[in-house]
Amino acid sequence: MASAGLTTVVVVDDHPAIVAGLVAWCADADPPVRVVDSGATPAAAWTDPGLSADVVVFDLHLAGQVPAWTDLRRLVEAGRRVIVYTMREDRDTILVCLELGAFAYLAKTEGPDHLVPAIQAAGRDRPCTPPAMARAISTDTRPGRPRLTPRETDVLVNWFACESKEMVARKLGLSVRTVNSYIDRVRIRYAEAGRPAPTKAALVARAIQDGLVRLDEL
Repeated sequence: MASAGLTTVVVVDDHPAIVAGLVAWCADADPPVRVVDSGATPAAAWTDPGLSADVVVFDLHLAGQVPAWTDLRRLVEAGRRVIVYTMREDRDTILVCLELGAFAYLAKTEGPDHLVPAIQAAGRDRPCTPPAMARAISTDTRPGRPRLTPRETDVLVNWFACESKEMVARKLGLSVRTVNSYIDRVRIRYAEAGRPAPTKAALVARAIQDGLVRLDEL
């Protein structure tokens, strides 16, 4: 989680011009964003100072190779907030990245107007749905929608609208432990349906896909 209002970023991308542009965009950001390191391989995110960065901006196709699914999965499983920032805009690639637990997905054509807010949202663990990601989610017609109870849905939607589970607990008159229990149950239901949602961003994507919340409500 970003501290003192400053979000830190490590960039994994093998195009120097992309990295330079991203550094410049972040330098002009408000609230502030600082790129602490960059590299052409995922190693930049596993060694200091990139290891302690709040957010990893990750190119899915490094050196023109096949999608780096394994590297993305490793980062997510290590608890990193990963924004995939790559050239591909097809729905299937975007949905796979979200299922692997990416915080957000942006096509490189979307530029600073969407990338910088996504980085800031990731640093504060707030939902973010850039355009390419929103299109992929809204047109996802795959089966596997779990049946949530009204209370589970209520807790989930309020969590999307609040900055913390503590705020949800106060709003709904519940304990934080109970809020966590409801959210954990929702995650289990999605996992059992074959649509895992290990992060808040992934749960937002699932909720939009299943009509539990609209994009304009986030």
